[in-house]
Amino acid sequence: MVPVPSCPRCGAGLGAARGEWSCLQHGSVPPMWPADEASYEAFARHLSCAGTLPTYLPWPMEPGWRVTGFAWVGDAATDTVATMTCCSGYTVPDGPVEVCVVTEEPGTGLGARVARTPWLDPGPDAAQGPPVAKVALDGQNAKLWSVSSQQQQEGDRAALVGEAGGRWLWLTVRPASAVLLLSQGWSLRDVSAFGSVLVDLPFGGPMTEW
Repeated sequence: MVPVPSCPRCGAGLGAARGEWSCLQHGSVPPMWPADEASYEAFARHLSCAGTLPTYLPWPMEPGWRVTGFAWVGDAATDTVATMTCCSGYTVPDGPVEVCVVTEEPGTGLGARVARTPWLDPGPDAAQGPPVAKVALDGQNAKLWSVSSQQQQEGDRAALVGEAGGRWLWLTVRPASAVLLLSQGWSLRDVSAFGSVLVDLPFGGPMTEW
């Protein structure tokens, strides 16, 4: 099945005219291409389309965790400007847990959408004060700061953001209490060149709602 393009900032369907994609609310935007299923075959297509932009996953994947969704943003005119992966698992303190990772060029808006922040980019919270967490990112430490989420007060999610390779790096964790996972030595890897190793990744489960 061919993925249906949508707006990276709100998820609405897009129209195409004169070589541009357009959202009724946000105007001209690069299209987001979400996978229609979480499978190895769909993930291989995703990596091919994402090109040289990193696709990050927690690595190694914890036992019992699965890749539940992924998407890329861009087209032939704009190249790839963002990628996203979501995975889910279970912890004793929190029950079912979901972690979404977005890397994006400034101004894309996908990370802010997943995090439910009121800004297009991280806004005034980014890099204010000491970082609240660090993750190992391809062998180096990436510092993360908490950003305000419209659903944070309800405990729905915790949103953190940092910088990697000149792009925004977002991690959104649901429920918010599960953000303590990031203090346990989490590691992210760009899996775009992992090849056949990815065959053994567990895929599936309920598709993520972004």
